[in-house]
Amino acid sequence: MTFSIVGYDPNTEELGVAVASKFLAAGAYVPYAKAGVGAVATQSFVNPHYGPDGLALMEQGKNVDEVIQLLIEKDESKDLRQVGVVDAKGNTAIFTGKDCYHWAGGESGQNFACQGNILTNDTVIPAMVKAFKIKGEPLAERLVKALKAGEDAGGDSRGKQSAALLVVKEKGGYAGANDRYIDLRVDDDENPIDKLAHQLFLHNLYFKPVDPQNILKVERELKEKLISYLVQLKYIENSKVNDEVFFAALQSFQLIENFEERVQESGYIDKLVVQYMDNLIQKVK
Repeated sequence: MTFSIVGYDPNTEELGVAVASKFLAAGAYVPYAKAGVGAVATQSFVNPHYGPDGLALMEQGKNVDEVIQLLIEKDESKDLRQVGVVDAKGNTAIFTGKDCYHWAGGESGQNFACQGNILTNDTVIPAMVKAFKIKGEPLAERLVKALKAGEDAGGDSRGKQSAALLVVKEKGGYAGANDRYIDLRVDDDENPIDKLAHQLFLHNLYFKPVDPQNILKVERELKEKLISYLVQLKYIENSKVNDEVFFAALQSFQLIENFEERVQESGYIDKLVVQYMDNLIQKVK
């Protein structure tokens, strides 16, 4: 009872899955991925074995068509299953059981496989595919935009509840400890895809490398603005502070807001942090 897309980016070697559904925490059941191996979306009447078993089969060298066949051949309820697979070369395959609830189906091509069931109409999948194929953005953004396009085309006929995004790449996780580059979930929300897109924005804000062109020197008007912000946010009591107090407060703000990856040497600030403060102050007002 879901629509999803699995994808591969040959330039970054990232693999990913994005999913949305009128179902609580679809991200806990649908997406599976392993860097250098592949990605699997298992849905409809979910068979949770399809994810780990599909990845294991790809790791053993099975091609995507063999993976699908081996997954379903011993499954007595295969006619109620739906699955999409992509390997680490961008090869894809999909399967939709004949008893999946209408509208059910999918489309696959190089680097993507898109599938859905209980959809409003047969335009949902083509809309997702079209959005995914637009180049120029990272895999994660293209996957989420595919979900949004599917939703705009009608989406799940029962409504909206959850969405999730999983993207893996070698040593892509926090501190390079694992391959979970992006792992975001919206488990229960009125607009889960929009919330997921916002979470992706925050992920990029917190964890993507700083662009040297975005580093600003804190002086004159910018300094006055930041002091005013810090007063409003109660990091300092008033605007009449010396540089030591000001820069210490600015440092505290950035650390409390989880900007460790964007903190600059004293006297400088990342433009994206300033923009974040701009938005935060607007909410405070």
